[in-house]
Amino acid sequence: MTEIRVPTLGESVTEATIGRWFKKPGEAVAVDEPLVELETDKVTIEVPAPSAGTLGEIVAKDGETVAVGALLGQITDGAASAKPAAAAPAKPAAPAAAPAPAAPAAPAAAPAAKAPPSDAPLAPSVRRLSAESGVDASTVPGSGKDGRVTKGDMLAAIEKAASAPTPVNQPAAAVQVRAPSPADDAAREERVKMTRLRQTIARRLKEVQNTAAMLTTFNEVDMTNVMALRAQYKDVFEKKHGAKLGFMGFFTKACVQALKDIPAVNAEIDGTDLIYKNYYHVGVAVGTDKGLVVPVVRDCDAKSIADIEKSIVDYGKRARDGQLKIEEMQGGTFTITNGGIYGSLMSTPILNAPQSGILGMHKIQERPVVVGGKIEVRPMMYLALSYDHRVIDGKEAVTFLVRVKESLEDPARLVLDL
Repeated sequence: MTEIRVPTLGESVTEATIGRWFKKPGEAVAVDEPLVELETDKVTIEVPAPSAGTLGEIVAKDGETVAVGALLGQITDGAASAKPAAAAPAKPAAPAAAPAPAAPAAPAAAPAAKAPPSDAPLAPSVRRLSAESGVDASTVPGSGKDGRVTKGDMLAAIEKAASAPTPVNQPAAAVQVRAPSPADDAAREERVKMTRLRQTIARRLKEVQNTAAMLTTFNEVDMTNVMALRAQYKDVFEKKHGAKLGFMGFFTKACVQALKDIPAVNAEIDGTDLIYKNYYHVGVAVGTDKGLVVPVVRDCDAKSIADIEKSIVDYGKRARDGQLKIEEMQGGTFTITNGGIYGSLMSTPILNAPQSGILGMHKIQERPVVVGGKIEVRPMMYLALSYDHRVIDGKEAVTFLVRVKESLEDPARLVLDL
């Protein structure tokens, strides 16, 4: 027998929902053949068969919520029939569920743990782990000074809690329930369960609005010179680099220069501390049929426009195919979202927590503008910077956007690092 278990899903991801099984009990499976689809709050992944044989009983059914390490099913080695395989997991399944009511702390630490003072403050790392995992830090025995809960205590508690499947029917504290529709209308409605990704998008966006002091500032950029540069070199660029020359490379480099000038836009809040990040990992929002995902292009300050364009094309394709890895969507310090590809003329983007700034690009539209005392028709784009006013002052936000505008209206600045 070979057990099929939920693999490690990535940092801060402790559970997933069974999307669908690709095989039925009794069917033959090949090694590394996709067996089951798991939906996490960040990506959808496929769990491959750890060995060849026959699929036995499926322990975790479609729609169930399971934790990291939970038993999904078993594979009977060889071409055994489905009946023995179905009977075998009945006993092993019980131990997997048994630890669920156990205390999340490691047993060895429990005797030595002291009760912390009731007013003892939690470390920022402990608060973050508690928020991300759902493990209540007040229930974790601490091994630190005066019984305080340490980061190690929380990690051990999370690992212990994740060793058993999470119950399906969990209380949803902030679920919005609407009034029932009239019978005539209800007969014409379609009810579809939200995916974990869509639920997480909804929860995170609302959390940002509830916690951050969010504000948006606007400007507009004359795209004449960038468009001329792109038109002049797009064929040579594509021939050499194998990727089309778009606008995202220019915008990303312009943002990196502005982030260097205004470091607060690249910072985030951690408790009562401000973390200034001296690296530039830019998230690029990509729309898919399952929702919005934000893959991260790392170290953009060290990448050329060609490198950035190739990364964005690759991430975009894999995002739409559901092939992004969790680690490819973590660690961003700033985000760019382009509503212009859908025709948006102006919008106020919502922050991608815990980041403090997000730039919204929009549709390029010819408008009359005054240039040197004369009215001319120019291709203009509105830019929007949404920012956390707790971290970024209005002067810094406006200056950041002006820096981006200057770099795009005079692209030589990007080459000369001005």
